[in-house]
Amino acid sequence: MRVGRVDFGGIVKAINLAFVPEARIGDYVLVHVGFAITVIDEIEAGRVFEHLRELGELAGDGAP
Repeated sequence: MRVGRVDFGGIVKAINLAFVPEARIGDYVLVHVGFAITVIDEIEAGRVFEHLRELGELAGDGAP
């Protein structure tokens, strides 16, 4: 099993990377129930972080 550390706006968790063999250090990934399910670009990651901030699910620090 391939595992990576993912930073969720300051909270770091170990995530299974089995579904994204192309993921490299510094990439952004979408995570669902402990699995990275796809690699996304920095612009899309910024959109996701902004939506999470609007929902109050993410602090304002640590995200693009």
